[in-house]
Amino acid sequence: MTTNNSAPIISVNGVNKRYAGGFQALKDINLDIKRGEIFALLGPNGAGKTTLISIICGIVKATSGTIIADGYDTVRDYRAARAAIGLVPQELHTDSFESVWATLKFSRGLFGKASNAAYLEKVLRDLSLWDKRDSKIMALSGGMKRRVLIAKALAHEPTILFLDEPTAGVDVELRHDMWRMVRELRAQGTTVILTTHYIEEAEDMADRIGVINKGELIVVEDKAVLMRKLGQKQLTLTLRQPMTRIPAELAGWSLALTNDGHALVYSFDSQEEETRIAELLRALSKHGIEFKDLRTSESSLEDIFVSLVHQPKGALS
Repeated sequence: MTTNNSAPIISVNGVNKRYAGGFQALKDINLDIKRGEIFALLGPNGAGKTTLISIICGIVKATSGTIIADGYDTVRDYRAARAAIGLVPQELHTDSFESVWATLKFSRGLFGKASNAAYLEKVLRDLSLWDKRDSKIMALSGGMKRRVLIAKALAHEPTILFLDEPTAGVDVELRHDMWRMVRELRAQGTTVILTTHYIEEAEDMADRIGVINKGELIVVEDKAVLMRKLGQKQLTLTLRQPMTRIPAELAGWSLALTNDGHALVYSFDSQEEETRIAELLRALSKHGIEFKDLRTSESSLEDIFVSLVHQPKGALS
């Protein structure tokens, strides 16, 4: 098969998932993932993140729709599509009597890959597992088992790596090891798709962000563009004298009074040509409202995520 580097490495078209009891977990999902990017899929618990990943990986069957992974239909060409994918699941299914080394060798062979001890050694060293290579998996700590899951997913050199909540409940050292490895994999051309509850990780790592809520993909956007479109800046003015309410004459401004009455918060779109800050300060002075300090802050990805899941679908466009 000839690879088209300009084509999406994953193309999800019209995917729906309805369970026997009638619950619709996914609703008409359409998504293209670019070759070589880090794509973060965010959403509340139960939003459909794991269901979507499981369908792409062939673990769960879609009710309707098609998925192409690295040029292969995930249903018609299941084996070829699955061989292109490495999956690190949320759950630790690693209570094995096998050694770490034997597990990796078996996983690599399962996908028809020729033996490559040097590659497996590199994976284990990158994940600080080399000294545990002869240990039985069941004897390892939870953090070490998580490392084995990652190594196992990489054993057959996949072009696509799924990380489903990979750092939930793991130590800081593993988290840093993992993200260093993810950056290296991306530099080598591997496409990485991750779901995470740690939104700061997505903000730090991802090229693009997708937000899923109640089974619907509500936005897919470059991270920088998303933050520019939805990011608001705030000007916080610490008052010399606390207030109990905002004067009616200032009702036309996007002002909020903090609970203790000691500060006014003015929200504005940083992309607007005119922020009207100077005009606001004149209006405050006119009404005898004095402040002793001011500072600006910008929306984080977490703020944007919260606003997205609480606004109607399509509100971004």
